[in-house]
Amino acid sequence: MALIASIEIKGLLILGLTLLSSWGAHAARRGLTDGGATVFDVTQYGAKPNGKTESAQAFIRAWNDACKSNAAATLLIPEGTFLASEVFFHGPCSCSSPITVEVRGTVLANTDLSVYPDGVWFTIGSVNGLVMTGGGTFDGQGKNAWGYDNCGKRADCNSLLPPSIIFASVNNSLVRGINMVNSMGYHIKIRESFNFTVQEVNITAPEESPNTDGIHTSRSDLITITDVNIGTGDDCISIGEGSTNVNITRVTCGPGHGISVGSLGKRPGEMDVKGITITNCTLTKTTNGARIKTWQNPLASKASNIIYQDIIMDQVRNPIFIDQHYGSKRKPGSSRVKISDVRFSNIRGTTTSINAVALSCSEAVPCEGVELADIDLAYSAPIPTKLTCSYEHAAATFSGKQNPPCNVASDQQNLVQLQVQLQNDY
Repeated sequence: MALIASIEIKGLLILGLTLLSSWGAHAARRGLTDGGATVFDVTQYGAKPNGKTESAQAFIRAWNDACKSNAAATLLIPEGTFLASEVFFHGPCSCSSPITVEVRGTVLANTDLSVYPDGVWFTIGSVNGLVMTGGGTFDGQGKNAWGYDNCGKRADCNSLLPPSIIFASVNNSLVRGINMVNSMGYHIKIRESFNFTVQEVNITAPEESPNTDGIHTSRSDLITITDVNIGTGDDCISIGEGSTNVNITRVTCGPGHGISVGSLGKRPGEMDVKGITITNCTLTKTTNGARIKTWQNPLASKASNIIYQDIIMDQVRNPIFIDQHYGSKRKPGSSRVKISDVRFSNIRGTTTSINAVALSCSEAVPCEGVELADIDLAYSAPIPTKLTCSYEHAAATFSGKQNPPCNVASDQQNLVQLQVQLQNDY
């Protein structure tokens, strides 16, 4: 009898351990990614891959468990289609760094704008060490929201439509191999972050979609954007105030408004921009190419050490463009953003406008140290047309090939041409 009782007790213990192990695997499955990280699968927290069931809270619960775990952790959004409203992934995290967000499926934004009380779709904040990867897609379903954007093409307007993802105070991190489609507002915003890399990301929205910038940076240092394909209704990349040591390379842009530094000088307390390098990029059928834009406001700041180099322009309206009258060409006053040490080098291709190079600097704080080297631009129409290059209030130097040759916009005709150029799309 004692032997039988012992066997029964052992059997119960084994059964209990089996059930406990099964429950643990249900909440967090091991070994699904390299390195044996604990995987926190959102479907085990209630997310449904049917594209209809609201899954935001399931995402948040999975993140919270992954973030507070004591080992390597991966939040997994598996294959399938998930519907989500506002999502917050907050740190700091206690798990081993980096925490991984692996997106294999498609995440759809809820089309009800009332479910975004904080005005953003996904927010990832206060994380040191993040890897977002997986080849999946964030679909903002912006077509359902763009009609509520009352800005249109007005620059002096702040769209209230939610960005797809904001990375706020996210350091030493990598976003790679993710697809972003049809954001309601900006696709990716990076702010107050350090050592952040975006690599092999695809961003797509229609040319007419309003304020759908691809990637926007602000108050961030050591940002790398490389091997990215972007086509949107606004800037492919916009480098905002306080951005320093930004390296952008091998980006294809179009449609869109180009790769822009700015806009700057709009709000009090803006920080300087310094150390921006854009190289080996191709822009196709964009309204602007290499652009720096500042507002006609009495708010002082600086933008310096900016390089656009080895850029191909394919039917770009304004290939090289410094616009210190952004937002209102007829507004009195001058921009107080000081632009200096800017180099446009080895920029070649075709343009759809006659004035291929327009450097319209501030009368109050003229541009200094602007250099154009090896510029070769041709008109894209079949009928050969002589292009012009105009500049005002700029200390500029020229070297190598200059096509078109540049002249100071001192006579009335050149000034008129320049102002016409500045009336083009923002």
